[in-house]
Amino acid sequence: MLRKGGFIFTNKNHPWKAVMATILGILAWITVLLAIHLTYRNGGQSTVRLGAAGLLSFLFGAAGLVLAVMSRLEKDKYYLFSYLGIGFNAVFLCLMVFILYAGM
Repeated sequence: MLRKGGFIFTNKNHPWKAVMATILGILAWITVLLAIHLTYRNGGQSTVRLGAAGLLSFLFGAAGLVLAVMSRLEKDKYYLFSYLGIGFNAVFLCLMVFILYAGM
């Protein structure tokens, strides 16, 4: 009836691609939110610099999504950061598509 406590030893680890994908997703979100905030403070007038920041953040999101999916396909790993990376980057890319669509 009583469960014996102990340690479970494993060689699983978090893939570096998944951690990098999560970091890229967070950087993409910070960059685009900062660009939106600065555009709002500028009265709705965007500059070329803020547009370049948006494009760079889109590239971060796309690269992060590719890395997250690649890390999820690895075997015998922990997948927390893979799922976080897929979530951050997929939602971010949907937001960017909406922003581009609304701007047209």
